[in-house]
Amino acid sequence: MVQGTRDELIGHLAEAVGSVTVAHPTRVAVDGPPAAGKTTLADELAIVLRDQGRDVIRATVDDFLFPRAQRYPRGEYSAEGCYHDTHDREALTRVLLDPLGPGGDRRFQHAVYDHRADATVSPPVTTAPVDAVLVFDGVFLLRPELVDRWELRVFVSTAPEKTVDRAVLRERRLSTRAVVERRWRERYIPSQELYVATARPTRRADIVVHNDEPQRPIWSVPRR
Repeated sequence: MVQGTRDELIGHLAEAVGSVTVAHPTRVAVDGPPAAGKTTLADELAIVLRDQGRDVIRATVDDFLFPRAQRYPRGEYSAEGCYHDTHDREALTRVLLDPLGPGGDRRFQHAVYDHRADATVSPPVTTAPVDAVLVFDGVFLLRPELVDRWELRVFVSTAPEKTVDRAVLRERRLSTRAVVERRWRERYIPSQELYVATARPTRRADIVVHNDEPQRPIWSVPRR
């Protein structure tokens, strides 16, 4: 394991992206539990890659949700529902991951859902340069249905209690602590436990970032 500064971590990730040699855009997954710090890490990585001259496609699994009416067939607090029923994986692979992958035509859409409007969307199709980088953050990205569609797999690990505290702070203007804690303890944390038990994402990751202290992160390369 290596402990360093935030800038050193981002530099290490950027080097890992640069070491990928494929004849199509490089697809990078930034996986991890809710409130682990995935989005912030992915945003920072995208900035550095752009500064290096790379064309970056920045996208998130939150733009590949099913509409709310379809997401809760097992109940609003179901961990199994969170894992199995939340994301439109077929659309994700069809409009984004496969077009950017080997044999793809590089014509992609970065989203199929607008969470503000709770509605499906169909943004214009864009053609990616062959040396572009997709930086994609979200939960459950290293599950068996998706794991082979990434050239670089990053898993952001954080203690469950820290994710609860961060979520309460992040959502304090929208929800009470009791509401946020219930959602985390009954739905999100158990769904991550299900994911870890069935998919073993840290074993599939190329880099695991231990993000309990974001300014002094620790990272490691799992043995396979």
